[in-house]
This record gives sequence, C-alpha cells and structure tokens, in this order.
Amino acid sequence: MVAVIREQLKTVERENNVRILLACESGSRAWGFPSPDSDYDVRFIYVHSTDYYLSIEDQRDVIELPVNQVLDINGWELRKALRLFKKSNGPLFEWLQSPVIYQQDDQFAQGIRKLMPDYFSPRSAMHHYLSMGKTVYHEDLAGRSQVKLKRYFYALRPLLACRWIADRREVPPMEFGKLRTQLSSDLNEIVDKLLQQKSVENEKFTIESIDLLDSFIRNEIEYSDQAVSGLPLAQGTTDALNDLFRKYIK
Repeated sequence: MVAVIREQLKTVERENNVRILLACESGSRAWGFPSPDSDYDVRFIYVHSTDYYLSIEDQRDVIELPVNQVLDINGWELRKALRLFKKSNGPLFEWLQSPVIYQQDDQFAQGIRKLMPDYFSPRSAMHHYLSMGKTVYHEDLAGRSQVKLKRYFYALRPLLACRWIADRREVPPMEFGKLRTQLSSDLNEIVDKLLQQKSVENEKFTIESIDLLDSFIRNEIEYSDQAVSGLPLAQGTTDALNDLFRKYIK
C-alpha cells in the first residue's frame, strides 16, 4: 500500500502541476489503533508554481482524490495550510507529528515543525479536542449497553490530548501510545485488551460498554470544560510564516 500511495502522490503532482512538501498518514494507522480493515487516510501539503500566486482570481486551494474503501487522499495548498497553522489548527499540527511519512521536503518539514511551539494555542487546541471527545461520547457511547469498540479510542484520544494540554501547555502528541501514559494502571489494562481486540476485529465490531471507561470519559469532559477558559491563546505573528512561504514559491 505504501508503494500505491506514493504512486498516487506522484500522479497528483504531475496532473495538477504542484509539488508536495509533506504527505503523511493522519488516521488510526498513525494514531496507533488500526483495525485490519482500516483505510489509509493520507494528507498532504502542496505548493504551486509562481503563476498560481500572481493571479487576481480566487484559486482552488485543496486537492481531493475520489474516496474508496481503502484510500482517502487529500491535501491543502501551502498558503491555506500556513493560514490554518497560524490559528493552531489541530489536524495540521497532527500531520506534522505523524509517524508515517510518505513523502516530504526535509527542509520544509524541519522548518515548519520548529515553529509549532510559537503558534500553538492551548485554548484553541483544547476546544478542538474537547469537541471531538464530547461528540463521540454523546452520540456513540452515553447510555448504550453495546458500543462499537473503536469509539472508545475515538473518545479517549482527544480527551487525553485535552488533559495533556491542560496540564503541560504543550502540543499534545498525535500517537495514542504516548497519550495513554496519563492513564492509571487499571485503565491501561483495559486499554491493552481493547487494543488487542481491535487489531484483529473489523471496524464495526461491538462490545459491551465498560463502566470504568465511561466514568473516566465523563470526568475528563468535565475537567476539560472547566480548564479550557483559563488557557492562553497563540501569540505567533505572520512574519515567520511569510518567510517560510516565500522560500517555496518558485
């Protein structure tokens, strides 16, 4: 699949006359809890030639390939990505930490990653992750006796990211394995068993709800709700991002 994905990215570059600066895995395969039938969520940042940026017309700033059961591939144009980076966009900050890189310009990747602490907004990031955690809990877990196994991970990961932000005021890691170090030993034992099940079952596999996990999720939502308003916003200016942007317009 890696070879297939890289070939798809080369096709994107050729057919759209763009250069991909970073392409990575962004879903459960990067988070650390894929199922055997998990698809590949490929995200990328790309740049056009100079003429694209000299037009007075608004230009399309995303590239999306048709989604199928195996591949979900789309990307953002560099200026769009940097504007979102300035706003501490949660998904983009995850792409930059992905452990699965399909293609990258090393100089670009190193340059933008160095800027992450300056543009990270604890409050904005927590709002992003808290919204994710709440949605999964209320729509898929709360009050249910049978739940999809994967939904526990889709609730735990963002809420553990919230805890990381609240306690450390740092960019939370993308990988669930790093976030789960915040869990108690009892919860980690449960998580170990769920990870083992998820690694062999399909995405639709259901289990009986787990009271201890449900209670933990509710408590983390309450904790984050109380903590988020006291967190700082980002302080970064556009200067460093403009400098980075201009390096890649050729």
